[in-house]
Amino acid sequence: MSWTLHTFEDNQTLVPQLSASIAETLAEAIRLRGRASLAVSGGGTPRTLFDALSVIDISWSNVVITLVDERWVDDNDPASNALLVRRHLLRSHAAGAQFLGLKNADRDPALAVAAVDKQLHEQLLPLDLAVLGMGEDGHTASFFKDAEGLEVALAPGTQTACCAVRPPRAPHARMTLTLNTLLASRRLLLHVVGVSKLGVLQEAMQPGPSNLLPVRAVLHQLQPPLEIYYATRE
Repeated sequence: MSWTLHTFEDNQTLVPQLSASIAETLAEAIRLRGRASLAVSGGGTPRTLFDALSVIDISWSNVVITLVDERWVDDNDPASNALLVRRHLLRSHAAGAQFLGLKNADRDPALAVAAVDKQLHEQLLPLDLAVLGMGEDGHTASFFKDAEGLEVALAPGTQTACCAVRPPRAPHARMTLTLNTLLASRRLLLHVVGVSKLGVLQEAMQPGPSNLLPVRAVLHQLQPPLEIYYATRE
């Protein structure tokens, strides 16, 4: 087994423990190396986690935050993960953190890969910690079944830290960190909430192709060990 599963009755019980654990990892990285790097996910699940993290008092000025993935929309678009991070994480104590987004002015994420890759390598990588989510379709990051770009995102030989992805059904083209980038993290977490996702998670825990249930790509690997934080309900 290549993961550790922590289960909670609800997200309200989960979040204080997860946020404290994340903050401890960041503080330790700062103590050891003078800086810490964190990648976070978008969507509805992490909002309360971001709120809890933002009020923990660590040396946030020494933390660089990026996104696991981003929709190719304007920063003020409601679909923007950067907007979610600004509203819920980059405030209170965490207002002093540096934020490095994945979206730039290029019209298409495929045109931006080289520039974003350069920024990530120069300012942030390797990650101390990445916090993933999972959709009811089994995607994580922007690793979507049948997506254009999925093979590149998951390929062991992919050299860039990020790649462009076009999901077949989800709206918006996207930029995502590659599997290699995520697996180079010193610590890797998966935050999942809801009974509707439990069956998908359990199915993904069984051996099978990652292109059908992409979350398998982070479940069935040994380094870094995946830590799953699952809550039955909000």
